[in-house]
Amino acid sequence: MKKIWLLRILTALWLAVLLRITVFRNGCFSHGLFSGRVELDAFAYYAELARRGNWRYFCYLFVGNLLWFAPAGALVRLRGGKLWQAVPAGLGLSLLVETLQFVLGSGVSELDDLILNTAGALLGYAAALALLSVFRRRGAH
Repeated sequence: MKKIWLLRILTALWLAVLLRITVFRNGCFSHGLFSGRVELDAFAYYAELARRGNWRYFCYLFVGNLLWFAPAGALVRLRGGKLWQAVPAGLGLSLLVETLQFVLGSGVSELDDLILNTAGALLGYAAALALLSVFRRRGAH
């Protein structure tokens, strides 16, 4: 029972921090509603960063989009879900974030974020699967 509550608390903290850094940024409510921008040209900004040689920010964004959504997939696995269920978990959460960014004008809603965030959820699922496998093997000995 304590493990379940700990998992719930950690999940709530993760979601709070995720929404703070992606949606509820400083000045978030200073823009008008529906003042965000939508970028459907997948990975255009990444290409621009690469062209300029800004590899540090490129990696920060790329890896960050993967890692911040990995817990979504890990939670699917920890709750006994299947790999295919990690896709709608990551995509749905990412779509919520991107929609809120557009509505509140707090960021650019980008197609590449949906792709990377969903991939991050899949990576989180795989990581949880691997860790659970290691713990099961150690517990069996």
